[in-house]
Amino acid sequence: MNTPAQKNSKLLKGATGPWEVVIGMEVHAQVASRAKLFSGASTEFGGEPNAHVSLVDAAMPGMLPVINEECVRQAVRTGFWLNAIPNARSVFERKNYFYPDLPQGYQISQYKSPIIGEGFVDVIGDNDEPFRVGIERLHLEQDAGKSLHDEHATVSLVDLNRSGVALMEIVTKPDLRWHTDAVHFFARLRMLLQHLGTCDGDMEKGHLRADVNVSVRKPGFALGTRCEIKNLNSFHFISDAIQSEGERQVEILEGGGVIDQETRLFDPDKCETRSMRSKEEAHDYRYFPDPDLLPLELTQRFIDDLKAHLPEHPDHKRRRFQSDLGLSVYDAGVLLNEKDRTDEFEKWVGLEPTVPPKALANWLINEHMGRLNRENLTFRQSPVPAIVNTEIVRLFANSSVSSTGAKTLYLSAWEANTAPPPRTPVSNADDVRKLVVSSGLEQVSDPSAIKALVDDIFAKNPDKVGDAKSNPKAIGWFVGQVMKASGGKANPQVVNELLRKRLGT
Repeated sequence: MNTPAQKNSKLLKGATGPWEVVIGMEVHAQVASRAKLFSGASTEFGGEPNAHVSLVDAAMPGMLPVINEECVRQAVRTGFWLNAIPNARSVFERKNYFYPDLPQGYQISQYKSPIIGEGFVDVIGDNDEPFRVGIERLHLEQDAGKSLHDEHATVSLVDLNRSGVALMEIVTKPDLRWHTDAVHFFARLRMLLQHLGTCDGDMEKGHLRADVNVSVRKPGFALGTRCEIKNLNSFHFISDAIQSEGERQVEILEGGGVIDQETRLFDPDKCETRSMRSKEEAHDYRYFPDPDLLPLELTQRFIDDLKAHLPEHPDHKRRRFQSDLGLSVYDAGVLLNEKDRTDEFEKWVGLEPTVPPKALANWLINEHMGRLNRENLTFRQSPVPAIVNTEIVRLFANSSVSSTGAKTLYLSAWEANTAPPPRTPVSNADDVRKLVVSSGLEQVSDPSAIKALVDDIFAKNPDKVGDAKSNPKAIGWFVGQVMKASGGKANPQVVNELLRKRLGT
């Protein structure tokens, strides 16, 4: 397997020649847990400011942290899919720095002895080229609160709802060499976390974000001085920030300057990074073991039990979707990229086993997802339930309705289920079948009925028949006439078969 370093086509162009970008990532993934890392306060998003704050989170005197076992479980489970072995003994340490939204004045994190050690993630990059990203570590730590600067004219406010929420910090080795590689890795990691259920991957809510370390060097030379770009929470921001920072460093070095090791922020409006503060080293944080927390020791039985109950890996699911269910590489990829899509598709397959899964996937991706995206709705918010969708696909698959009729059914169900009360909802398969009849959407597939229409049109247009026999493309005119005569209900496939047979084409 090639490593990104071998992809020497991915180089920045400079006035003095090509430059290689070296990238490492520190991904912060909020642990899927209803309680915080060291307190029982809720992790629910969107509460009123400071509504989900315990005395521990607020750092009241005498309040002691107590480890949340579920967060430990989630970290260990994540380690397995990072191809890493959990450490039987890990230690929580105090990382000392001051922020207004960190009441303790230090962050409880892990440094010398993390819960998960080295591993790797295999990624498919540009042009389907595989590469491997080494994982340095995964450790658990507390999140900080949030400073609000636009709520008051003269002071900043602090919301501690996020303070103490458990984070998994996943640190890569400097194995990435191009901005798109970083995006592919981040997307791959997000998919793994979602399917594993250890992080929901919601970047808009800040549940998954990345710090990116960027440096540049001449190919084959020693590593350059890196700068860290903080808090990137979208694929576009990661890509743009790396490109912008790489170009900035090349310009400085080629102008005879030096790169200062520092922490920077990305301005998406200007598409540039700007200095935030000088980059701290480990000794600046004065790490030391937290005296309130004993070392975390995991038994082999605990580790083995978690490993034995992991869900189906998305790579295995991808192969199953393609080999057993007949999906294309593209369709399988689209469905697996988001966990809720995968769950919805598998629900549909379970509801309607008589319909080819390919037909269900096509409808879900092209029709249902398309409408939900336009309305900015999730699957759970959909006014058209799964059973209605699968019945529409079943009717289309067995030629009971045309493709146009299926789309009309879907739109009618959507409108019926979103109409103001009193309404007549379309909520099950029987409702769909009744709607087909009441809307006159039944497709005519009976060859004898369609043959009668063909005979009548042939009798009325003998000159057109002669043209069609010498010019096969003219058959389209007859198809249109049959569809018009049937009120759009004739099965186009049956119509084409009868016409070709009759015309001998």
